[in-house]
Amino acid sequence: MKGIAVYLSEPLTEETIDSIRKMRTIGFTSIFTSLHIPEDDPSLYTERLRALGGLARQLEMELVADIAPTSLAALGKTWDDAGTLSEWGVTGLRVDYGVTPKQVADLSRQLMVALNASTVTAEELNAMKAEGLILENVEAWHNYYPRPETGLDRNWFNDKNAWLHGQGICVQAFIPGDGQLRGPLHATLPTLEDHRGQSPFACYLELEASVDRILIGDPSLSENSIRQFAAYQEGVIVLRATGQGDNPLLKSVHTNRMDPARDVIRSVESRAYGRPGNGLLEPATLSDRPVGSITIDNLRYGRYAGELQITKRDLTADERVNVIGRVIEADRALVKQIGPGGRFRLE
Repeated sequence: MKGIAVYLSEPLTEETIDSIRKMRTIGFTSIFTSLHIPEDDPSLYTERLRALGGLARQLEMELVADIAPTSLAALGKTWDDAGTLSEWGVTGLRVDYGVTPKQVADLSRQLMVALNASTVTAEELNAMKAEGLILENVEAWHNYYPRPETGLDRNWFNDKNAWLHGQGICVQAFIPGDGQLRGPLHATLPTLEDHRGQSPFACYLELEASVDRILIGDPSLSENSIRQFAAYQEGVIVLRATGQGDNPLLKSVHTNRMDPARDVIRSVESRAYGRPGNGLLEPATLSDRPVGSITIDNLRYGRYAGELQITKRDLTADERVNVIGRVIEADRALVKQIGPGGRFRLE
């Protein structure tokens, strides 16, 4: 499950609404918003949350709000009636400090409750269960970290998630955006420090198998990243690359072989290009093949001529192999995500 962040410090403009609709069409089904803005005009605060909740309902999207006692007060609510925010389109509340185990348990009977994944302990979870916590309505959400060098350590993150999953709790994490970045630091909003400033799509694929919900922490994605997420809806990984873009092999969707090679991605479809009558490729200047190199076997490789490959590790030059391009640095991590039978397209 994947989602976006919409911050109530900004008005819900037509441009923002159009962006939310666009993200919904490419499979983003959750909206996260932060209500930690006590200095804002409470009436404006309430108006924007209601408007966002109405849009979420219209688009059949979940709306999860990060909330604190001061936020509730600004909305004219308390912990006792926080569950009534569901009437505004809110489907879940992320709670942290200042909430008792009983209050969390009570909320879990009304809507989804997201605990702080990084700080929740076994003792706290047991106390909530003793108060009647509905575990099926509980998730564990990690924070995002605006300041560089403060994002989570990957090994610690994995260990914590393993424990949470062992408790039967779904886990969420944030990945960075690469469009409009949130201030004041504009240094992206990831959960993992390793992900800061990295390709959102690459970060998503890396986390897809290990967490249950992935949210873009920053307000938007670039058009390039949006195209990658859109293509992935059809099961295709788009790799952005530089090189000989006019080559006919680079204009279609390719499939990695079902018997995957250790060193390279091998296109099933490309071999037809090298058959007799299709114009065997002449040898080109010798070039090394660092990770992400896009190559075509030339006529010196005999029956392999015409095969398109992408290198998964650094390889030396080979007179039988022409190097025609390279995947850009931001997308090289995606190469190893293309498994047996995986489909990809070069852009």
